[in-house]
Amino acid sequence: MKNFIFISPSFPGNYENFCIALKADGVNVLGIGDAPYDALSPRLKNALTEYYRVDNMENYDEMFRAVAFLSFHHGKIDWLESNNEYWLEQDARLREDFHITTGLLPKDMALIKHKSRMKEGYARAGVPCARFHMVGTLEEAKEFIQEVGYPVIVKPDCGVGASDTWKLQNEQELNSFYCNLPDVPYIMEEFVPGEICSYDAIVNSRGRVLFETGNITPVSIMDCVNIHESIRFYIVDQVAEDLKSAGRACLKAFHVRSRFVHLEFFRLLEDHPHLGPKGQIVGLEVNMRPSGGPTPDMINFAYSTNCYQHYADMMVYDRLMHQTRSTRCFCAYAGRWKGLPYLHSHQEILETYQVQLKAAEELPDVLAHGMGNYMYLARLKSQEELQDFFKYTLELVPPSDASPVNTKNQTKKEATKKCRQKNSTGTAND
Repeated sequence: MKNFIFISPSFPGNYENFCIALKADGVNVLGIGDAPYDALSPRLKNALTEYYRVDNMENYDEMFRAVAFLSFHHGKIDWLESNNEYWLEQDARLREDFHITTGLLPKDMALIKHKSRMKEGYARAGVPCARFHMVGTLEEAKEFIQEVGYPVIVKPDCGVGASDTWKLQNEQELNSFYCNLPDVPYIMEEFVPGEICSYDAIVNSRGRVLFETGNITPVSIMDCVNIHESIRFYIVDQVAEDLKSAGRACLKAFHVRSRFVHLEFFRLLEDHPHLGPKGQIVGLEVNMRPSGGPTPDMINFAYSTNCYQHYADMMVYDRLMHQTRSTRCFCAYAGRWKGLPYLHSHQEILETYQVQLKAAEELPDVLAHGMGNYMYLARLKSQEELQDFFKYTLELVPPSDASPVNTKNQTKKEATKKCRQKNSTGTAND
């Protein structure tokens, strides 16, 4: 039986499904985390042969001792993974120290962790990407902006998601940024007028794609985080051919092997003198782990499949052993913020979309920063249903209707709800 150490198997919560799938494929799953054993779910406890708790996962000595203990008791470790961006570098260091050759090593980190180095991979793949400048002096920044124009995007060269990312739209905002210059390396990029789309794939040890999908984010996560735009994105029913080609080219350029990856791109919404015509696919960043939050579950809902099991099959058999044949749909994510005056209440959403909803819950603070305070996941059959869902869940009360009592508006909401309930059960057409 193969030994697989899974780092942080209980957080995020849905990652216990990787452990469950690995056990189903006959793997000896060993966990290391900082959560007390009694806090693990019964499903996760059943999937783990042994669990080693550390006080601080950022303390490398503790993590080293944990791996050494599990290796001594269970023999050679065949795999070590967290599938979590935050732990990728530590995972790589542990692999190197324990001679685990089935994953990324420290020497591989710069190309996949630093946004400036990712540009090299995009060049090899033949995928255009935004021009950039490593933040230095104010004079150098002005020279770069003279070339590309405002706005520009500034973000950590090595960072996760949209954290500490800003759009600078004029010289005043540029000067303000330099007055509070971060003490970590920052990258400045030209602004790309595009819609974010992703190519997500499970790739075997020979670089062959076993499973692929993608998502589209109409409103950038940067704007959602910085100005509290309501969050929406969705899993597509099928990947566009040009995005699939760009994604597969990047898999080769970045030498992806035995991983579940999330590659992000822009699709230009207008012609760009440097990047290409409207519709062109442009590289954004690569992530050598699954898309975050509930995205793996959304993939399962959209495709009526189990991507956790696909990952386990890839690891154990280098091919899929549990394939599904089903009609693919869209799966939408709507994220709402506390304090915003939404037109429809939580209860109205539950009633109106009772058939389509797969999840509706409040998120913990550690996830809410980038995902919203409340999330709603729905499986939808068409683009029309998708857009209706986003409008219904995220529409705000118009300023003129902000009064708490509005009989006419309430009547309209009730009529809309009844119509959608009929349509969702197939008993009437809208």
